[in-house]
Amino acid sequence: MSVAGREVHTSPTPGPRPATTVTAPVRGRAHVVLPAYNEAASLPSLLRRIAEVSRTERVTAWVVDDGSSDGTADVVDAIDVAGLDVRLVRHPVNLGLGQAVQTGLKAALSDAEEDDFIVVMDADDTHDPALITKLGNEILAGADVVICSRFVDGGDDKTAPLFRRMLSRGAAVLFRRVLGLVDVHDFTSGFRAYRVSLLTRASTHWGERLVEERGFACMVELLLKLRHCHPVITEVPLELRYDRKQGPSKLKLRRTIVQYVRLLARDRLTPAPYREL
Repeated sequence: MSVAGREVHTSPTPGPRPATTVTAPVRGRAHVVLPAYNEAASLPSLLRRIAEVSRTERVTAWVVDDGSSDGTADVVDAIDVAGLDVRLVRHPVNLGLGQAVQTGLKAALSDAEEDDFIVVMDADDTHDPALITKLGNEILAGADVVICSRFVDGGDDKTAPLFRRMLSRGAAVLFRRVLGLVDVHDFTSGFRAYRVSLLTRASTHWGERLVEERGFACMVELLLKLRHCHPVITEVPLELRYDRKQGPSKLKLRRTIVQYVRLLARDRLTPAPYREL
């Protein structure tokens, strides 16, 4: 405008700045992998408790029937757990825990999205599904692997047989010292969560060799291979409820010790991946 023949420039009226859009982290779906061999007696209770979690979390349960002879697959097909997405994957014959884990991870990854996370837990009802929410929170906070640990404050395995407790503790001391994974206290826990992107990278590199051990050593093997991806690993307390177990233990002490020793030797002799994963 002009004032007494002079042109005066005015600034726009000050106002609130546009709000900066901050994208909040997205809580993805939990894909729960349940390797199951002759767990017809345990799965109904476990799936109902996972269904309780699905009231507040998006959950898909992947039951891998590893050639069971007790009608495990029939029980899964027949059970009605409202609100829970249950998927059944079958092995015609028993291939062992390692291959059941491999099959479950592969199935879950084929359906998972980037913001999802994958949980592996025992199908014998000794693990508490309520921890799935805590596992998801850890992944959301930045962890790549979350281990439900019996050996951190708040963890407990007093209901397990003595030989299992001794084996788990011995393996933890051995692998922690030899491998230098100081942030890990429970190497053999079968209850863990994984970030989808981490498993995708590892699966792309190793393919069907991601899990080669057939027995209980597969959980340690998977952790050893994933360490080449330099994951952030955290642990949450696990109170193992072995008193809820319906059938006899499938762990063979001598065989499992041999598997651990063989796995450690193979890890020492196998060159690390030639490139960053």
